[in-house]
Amino acid sequence: MIIAIAILASPIMFALAVYPDTFSLGWNQGRGGFLFALAFIAAELIGVKLEIPKKRLIAAIPLAGATIVYLASIEFGLKNYLAAIAPQFHVLLLDSWGWMWDFIILAIFFMATLTVLFGKRWIRISPAGPIYTAGTAIILSLDAFFPYDTLGPLQYVVPYLVKLDVFLITIFHLGVASAHGNIMFLNGDHGPFALQVFWPSAGVHSMIIYSLVMMAFLLKMNIKRNRKAVYFAIGVIGTIGVNVIRILSLSLFVLKISTNVNEFQSFHGIAGEIMFLPWIFIFLLIVTYVETKRLKKNELEVAKYEHGKNQ
Repeated sequence: MIIAIAILASPIMFALAVYPDTFSLGWNQGRGGFLFALAFIAAELIGVKLEIPKKRLIAAIPLAGATIVYLASIEFGLKNYLAAIAPQFHVLLLDSWGWMWDFIILAIFFMATLTVLFGKRWIRISPAGPIYTAGTAIILSLDAFFPYDTLGPLQYVVPYLVKLDVFLITIFHLGVASAHGNIMFLNGDHGPFALQVFWPSAGVHSMIIYSLVMMAFLLKMNIKRNRKAVYFAIGVIGTIGVNVIRILSLSLFVLKISTNVNEFQSFHGIAGEIMFLPWIFIFLLIVTYVETKRLKKNELEVAKYEHGKNQ
């Protein structure tokens, strides 16, 4: 299994070694999500007791090689080509368009490689990594074609999150804040600042990605549906909480630290993913730990019962 994980990790390790500066955690700013996709795959495959035939491992190597070739070609003209053809597809946000292709290629690589290694069973063995990368690619495509507030359904919840943020700022006396639609007017230690919030900044994309990853994760777990529903609901509440904290942290930066636009943009670039990705990974680990402990307890009780029965 270690060899299988190494093959799946090889394109990411190549990119990390050759292009370390591209591994930013900021939304549509880099490949930081690659590391979390790899963490999902490693967490699901470590401990899996399946013997993978040597011929399957060998067959997966060219897929890794092709993905590495793609990543290398980005810096040798492919990036410029993608940027050049973007207007033909009416792309409005070039950054999201560029990173979208990275996640599309990685998702295809994961799915193809896992299929080679495990056949159709991969969806129950290791679905989180491929679904996370595919979900990220979908969200980046939406951001590329419908940026800011042009995609109404995803923007719908933003004003409510903005109002909640203003309520929290007011109730805790953190500064002066008011809301108008998706715009917050803030006045703190460094003067006034208007903050316009769009659906990616509000974390709507993280809710979609969470839903996809969590459904795939729960699909493979052999537990009752009501327990799956409870875990999913707890995760939804946690993800909403992380999104609220994200917007609040952006507001606090303006209110207490700086109203300099460049400094704010630097903080804005990392504030979301650096909160959401660790949260979802830790939550999945907690669910796995709780269910593993519960399973062992049930097995122990059954063993005791069988032992008592045979006395």
